[in-house]
Amino acid sequence: MGIKAALPTYELGLYALIVSCAIAYSGQEIFETSRDSMNRKAFRENIKPGWHYFGRKMDVADFEWAMWFTSFRNMILFALSGHVLFAKICSLAAPQHRSVMYMVYGILTVLGTMGINYLMVVLCHCLVLYTVGLAKQKWLCFIAGLCSLASFKFEPFNSWQNGFVPGTFDLQDILFYGGTGFSIMRCMSFALENCERKEGNYSIFALMKYNFYLPFFFFGPIMTFDQFHVQAHNSQLRRKDREMRQIIIHAVVQLTAIVAVDVFFHFFYILTIPSDLKFVNRLSDWALAGLAYSNLVYDWVKAAVMFGVINTIARLDHLDPPQPPKCITMLYVFAETHFDRGINDWLCKYVYDYIGKDHDNILKELMATISTFLITTLWLGPCEIVYIWSICNCFGLNFELWVQQFFQLKPFADKEANMSEATSRRIRSIFGAANFWAIVFYNILALNSLEFALLVAKRIFLTGFPLSTFSIWFITYCGVQLIKERERILAIRDEEKDKEKAE
Repeated sequence: MGIKAALPTYELGLYALIVSCAIAYSGQEIFETSRDSMNRKAFRENIKPGWHYFGRKMDVADFEWAMWFTSFRNMILFALSGHVLFAKICSLAAPQHRSVMYMVYGILTVLGTMGINYLMVVLCHCLVLYTVGLAKQKWLCFIAGLCSLASFKFEPFNSWQNGFVPGTFDLQDILFYGGTGFSIMRCMSFALENCERKEGNYSIFALMKYNFYLPFFFFGPIMTFDQFHVQAHNSQLRRKDREMRQIIIHAVVQLTAIVAVDVFFHFFYILTIPSDLKFVNRLSDWALAGLAYSNLVYDWVKAAVMFGVINTIARLDHLDPPQPPKCITMLYVFAETHFDRGINDWLCKYVYDYIGKDHDNILKELMATISTFLITTLWLGPCEIVYIWSICNCFGLNFELWVQQFFQLKPFADKEANMSEATSRRIRSIFGAANFWAIVFYNILALNSLEFALLVAKRIFLTGFPLSTFSIWFITYCGVQLIKERERILAIRDEEKDKEKAE
């Protein structure tokens, strides 16, 4: 069934060619820079021996990625493989009790990994938030939950609690703060859902089963309690047609992505190069733009791989976990920008949508976004760079609504109504291209550094004006046009599928 494009095929083909050539040109300079600079003294700390036979060293600037796939790899494989095997046996032997078995395995793994003291710290916070949830007052649940979360983000409370956990192994801090942070967010979800329950209360046993499901415990994503409770207690374990095939394909995609990132780090030092600002200043405007964009794409890939692997295991357990983040290349609106869809779903359900309602009132939207980013700032850990990141993204989200409301006024709405679909799309794509780079700049603040973000902005918008500014804007405009066409085609296909089902 053919679908006609809103823009001519030749125009879409031209856009694709322009974008591909621009990415290739920028990538070539980054590749040559990486090749010629692998032995720089300033890079020695983050460039380690890699593929000796190919004469390539590897960028290991990302501590988390390097540890996940070196010394911590065996621990992850052992724990998750054991869960998959254990879960399969439980699903076959006693499907009605599988949530209990998941909890037991999760508690034992946490105990073996982090020790009894860490387990007691987590259980204490769970017990406190469970007790608060019995009062069925949402405001009280929020206050208690945010205070618990703050105790791991502010001194001296975080060091005091961390001091209970002995040990010096790699990633201990990440496991400590990751496990406790996610646990508190899950406990808040449990308490808030308990407030919504009209009769009685959920048991603390239900909270333990929810919190200690191992695949989600240390690294997320967060699945709200209402969804987890229903799915984990479903004893009718039947798979849809081709579901297992999709799970296998998804797992293969994750493995392919891991290999691709490993290859990429041997040829493109996108994380190490920005650390030397004097060296970065010698690069062209195109290479700088490519570095900024690549840093954002890499962080998306890292999140997609981490959550993708965990989600694959959750699907094997007959759960429907939060989806991986939307590809950053497909984003040109702040409303869809998130790297952790689990946290995003949690914030939307309990804060953003609760306060903002339909998101068409400017005052309510402002209150909703400020509240959401205040909690996000606490979740990430309050510091100067997080404050700047939160303010910028909060402004971007509200500015989108302000512009949307402004252009919905009668004079502008009438003019757009008289335009052709293609003309309207072109005008919107111009604004979308500017928005895309706002998203890039606002997020590399947290992903890289404030100094690097300011340097890229200065080179592109000031010293590079007008040639670099408008050429990069035009390339992005072409990319936004391609994204819009893809979205339009997918929307038409969804409509056709709905019609076929209705018939």
